Amino acid sequence: MQALLNIAVKAARRAGEIATRQLKHLDEVHVRSKGINDFVTQVDDAAEECIISTIQKYYPDHAFLAEESGIRGENDYTWIIDPLDGTTNFIHGFPVFSVSIALRIKGRLSIGVVYDPNRQEIFTAIRGRGAQCEGHKIRVSGRRGLEGALIGTGFPYRSHDRMKSYLAMLEQVLLNTAGVRRPGSAALDLVNLAAGRLDGFWEFGLKTWDIAAGSLILREAGGLISEIEEKDDYLLSGNIIAGSPKVHDALKKLLTPHL
Repeated sequence: MQALLNIAVKAARRAGEIATRQLKHLDEVHVRSKGINDFVTQVDDAAEECIISTIQKYYPDHAFLAEESGIRGENDYTWIIDPLDGTTNFIHGFPVFSVSIALRIKGRLSIGVVYDPNRQEIFTAIRGRGAQCEGHKIRVSGRRGLEGALIGTGFPYRSHDRMKSYLAMLEQVLLNTAGVRRPGSAALDLVNLAAGRLDGFWEFGLKTWDIAAGSLILREAGGLISEIEEKDDYLLSGNIIAGSPKVHDALKKLLTPHL
């Protein structure tokens, strides 16, 4: 497992370097739209190809589920990749974005890596072995409820059909916590939650590659993550509540009436 993790870390750092180098030349970046408020650049493409080629050098038979290129191959070992989580931030020069790489083995998330190239922080986890940031063990906060909690979120920007219920939730969270933050990279939100920098998080409409690595890192750091409506696997629905155990439960109780 450690060898697999090492390759994922190497791939994430290389992809992050591609993004940070181009950050100085944003006027040269070509942006195209995949949908409403959903953008992609040649940096996303280059970073994704860098990750895949780095992994394939060592594991040529492994399969991939990547944001830009989709499914490649079929194998018990499948890498789930978001090469640039926070593309909208990136194209505006707002320095909050990340690289997210997870490995699913026989259907179970087993390795997670999230790299913040702006802070040069690498978050990692191997299933059953805990979570780390830059080689140091991390744990979720010990906060026992919503009072004084700092909560992360993401606005439902791809689809506005949940906007009314989301705004009702946002109002309740603002009234019952110390504050809400919306940085714009769900993968970073989850690992900052794992490191105790946030106490809870919720968002609708995420994709599997947004969540996979961060959710494993969070769980290995002692956190909880679940599907908001308790209908489907959160990796498939993308509608999540997460947090340290007591905050997760309190946040779910607070938000459920507004679904």
